[in-house]
Amino acid sequence: MDERICGLRDSLVSLDSEKVKETVNFALGSGIEPLKIVNSLADGMRMVGERYEAGDFFLPELMVAGEIMKKAMAIITPYLKRSNVQRMGKVVLGTVEGDLHDIGKNVVETILTSAGFEVVDLGADVSAKRFVESVRNEDPNIVAMSALLTSTMDGMKEVADELEKEGLRKGLKILIGGAPIDEGFAERIGADAYGKDAMDAVRKAKILVGAES
Repeated sequence: MDERICGLRDSLVSLDSEKVKETVNFALGSGIEPLKIVNSLADGMRMVGERYEAGDFFLPELMVAGEIMKKAMAIITPYLKRSNVQRMGKVVLGTVEGDLHDIGKNVVETILTSAGFEVVDLGADVSAKRFVESVRNEDPNIVAMSALLTSTMDGMKEVADELEKEGLRKGLKILIGGAPIDEGFAERIGADAYGKDAMDAVRKAKILVGAES
């Protein structure tokens, strides 16, 4: 990790809003690639989620971390936007039912958009029915799902199963991610790809639409 963003992840986990803001501005001013900064912040949110699941953090801490992340992303987003970006495809994106966490999803949305994807964001706590309806109405290339809690992971399988049942899987790719997700789970539910973090998720999305190998 670049020494100019060392400590950014830990500052977020420590809920130090001023330090996060200061480090983000310094890193951008020093010419650090914005996606590297986002990745460090996303790693911090992953750690916050782990502490929440372990009972070391509670809802207030989770909400504070989310607000810090939003403020940091507001600073970074203008640096991510590029003109004349080639259109990559359309993604229907959401956090699965029972899971209210949307920070990681929002980071992925920002980077997907900056990379040229059209993103239909369904938000958090999205039912399988809503995913299916959106796929039917939007005709996306990819359905991307996130989950932060182990208790909501099975919602991804439900969505995949419903898409298959409704005859919507042909030509449609499923991309999943989130703290408790891994390659093995992606294979078990029939997903096409797994993103270990926001940057990896966008890279996998590009591979799924044939833009990268």
